[in-house]
Amino acid sequence: MNEKIAFCGNIIVDQVKMIPSWPDKGMLVPISSVKRAVGGSVSNTAVDLKTLDPSVAVQAIGAVGADDNGDFAVRFLESRGIDCAAVRKTSERPTSFTDVMTVEGTGERTFFNLHGADSLLVPEDIDVAKLDCGIFHFGYLLLLDGMDAPDDEYGTKAARLLAKVQAAGIKTSVDIVSEQSERFARIVRPALRHCDYCIINEVEGSLATGRKADDLKGICEGLFGLGVKERVVVHCPEVGVTMDAKGDFVRIGSLKLPSGWIKGSVGAGDAFCAGTLYSLLKGFDPEKTLRLASCTAAMNLTVSDSVSGAKSLEETLSLDARYERLS
Repeated sequence: MNEKIAFCGNIIVDQVKMIPSWPDKGMLVPISSVKRAVGGSVSNTAVDLKTLDPSVAVQAIGAVGADDNGDFAVRFLESRGIDCAAVRKTSERPTSFTDVMTVEGTGERTFFNLHGADSLLVPEDIDVAKLDCGIFHFGYLLLLDGMDAPDDEYGTKAARLLAKVQAAGIKTSVDIVSEQSERFARIVRPALRHCDYCIINEVEGSLATGRKADDLKGICEGLFGLGVKERVVVHCPEVGVTMDAKGDFVRIGSLKLPSGWIKGSVGAGDAFCAGTLYSLLKGFDPEKTLRLASCTAAMNLTVSDSVSGAKSLEETLSLDARYERLS
């Protein structure tokens, strides 16, 4: 496989706000700290993967506003060695941003998101003929208005783009945002028909397939039934699982992390995704893939933002030897 990767979709600036507890409706709670950081599928997965192995060529594709947040996001990505030539700036909408309310001690977080410039992203913005990558990762379905829009032939604009990328001989991968809505069947399922790899959490898998969230094998089977071609990976706090098109199923328990390890969980799913995508680029076996992915997610938990916990491949994999795993 061409060991280059392109990340297309959300580029968001996170305002991570730490709070001692989640208030009851109408009540006040103090904010102990505020930190600005890059966020969104493109930023998180690109930075995490590039940090694992700086030798991998990583490209970001998306849209930001012609504003301070947009400048901040692009500068940060470029400073980490990520190609941002395909990130366009627009004055039509501000850069998307999210208020990430994070509970101290538990890392539990709640998101308040403004659909900004990346909601204008459409397939016509991506020159597929110029893509030079082995994997094209798209995220997030359900959070990109232009890509989630209906398409008479493919169901959605995102599905049209993924079909075109596949036709160019590039492997496609998708991730989904966790959203409580009835839009999954209409928006997610058309894209899965043009997806080689699907990397999501158990809640998203349940909503996409109609299977129970604790039926991880059933979710994997359901995703293949909806059109995924090669591999499904599903992660949740206790375990990660993967299945290939032949039905071979592998399960790895999460690391038993020490008390005080978790400072935040924003971006943990994207970190798991980055570890998975790196493993796919390198041809790792399913068990090693899940072990690396869980270690990458564990590193993410050590900080309140979505990317500054990322470490090198060697340091990340060292967690697998240091800590036991849940059975």
